[in-house]
Amino acid sequence: MASTEPEHEHREDEEAPAGEDEDTGAQVAPIVKLEEVAVSTGEEDEEAILDLKSKLYRFDKDGNQWKERGAGTVKLLKHKESGKVRLVMRQSKTLKICANHLVLPAMSVQEHAGNEKSCVWHATDFADGELKDELFCIRFASVENCKTFMEMFQEVAESQESKGENEDATVAADALEKLSVEEKKTEENAGEEAAAATKNEETKADTDKEDKPAPST
Repeated sequence: MASTEPEHEHREDEEAPAGEDEDTGAQVAPIVKLEEVAVSTGEEDEEAILDLKSKLYRFDKDGNQWKERGAGTVKLLKHKESGKVRLVMRQSKTLKICANHLVLPAMSVQEHAGNEKSCVWHATDFADGELKDELFCIRFASVENCKTFMEMFQEVAESQESKGENEDATVAADALEKLSVEEKKTEENAGEEAAAATKNEETKADTDKEDKPAPST
């Protein structure tokens, strides 16, 4: 009769818990040292006055249909110095820009026919690195967000119009002031020239008088 003891001992060896890894205290230095790199978004000098999640479409004239540009966050960014506002939208995953244009006084946004969560507008866009006339349609998750976007967009357009009128008035005032200064200088120069001419004539008359021979007696 064969003994089963070796088999039993083998099973005990298999079931025995493995010993814990010993900590040798060794430290491995990284092969490549990575340094922090400052990433510029181009938005450092701007303040976000609107930030909403949405999905953007552009109208394809050749195909006569709407094509999706991407889903992400649409922002209205106001420049801290110039006060100009631009619309920027990036895709949520790739951060690729799918809309990038200024909000100008002539622009208007309106509700997309048959959908209260969507609205449309025309713009000269620079998202692809060159200026293109685009018809955009943007869709939000709620009617409230769509209304918020439309109200803010229209408010910005109107404020830019007022700002443009003020700038035009300032430019006109500066031009008038410059013109007045130039006219004044012209008048002063004319006066100086007239005075110089009169003085020259008087000097010439005195010289002629001295050169004229005295009458004989």
